[in-house]
Amino acid sequence: MLSEIPIKLEKVGKEHLDREILRLAIIAELDAINLYEQLAATTNNEAIREILLDVAKEEKTHVGEFQTLLLREDKQQVEELQKGKEEVEEELGI
Repeated sequence: MLSEIPIKLEKVGKEHLDREILRLAIIAELDAINLYEQLAATTNNEAIREILLDVAKEEKTHVGEFQTLLLREDKQQVEELQKGKEEVEEELGI
């Protein structure tokens, strides 16, 4: 099942619009990755599986592109990602 747009963009203030656009783009790419990987796991056709996984890999690159832009737009997101990383490392003893 694909995600629905969780917000109404017309209700987002101009100062936050670009961040929300980028987050929606990330959601769309993650949906695509999930779909292609699930389809690849389902098919018995190796050629189809190979292409689906290749396209999923490309979508992961797109996630990285959008995330890079988001991190330029939202400094709080940068800080929170770092905190999340530190919490995981602490929990795992890394």
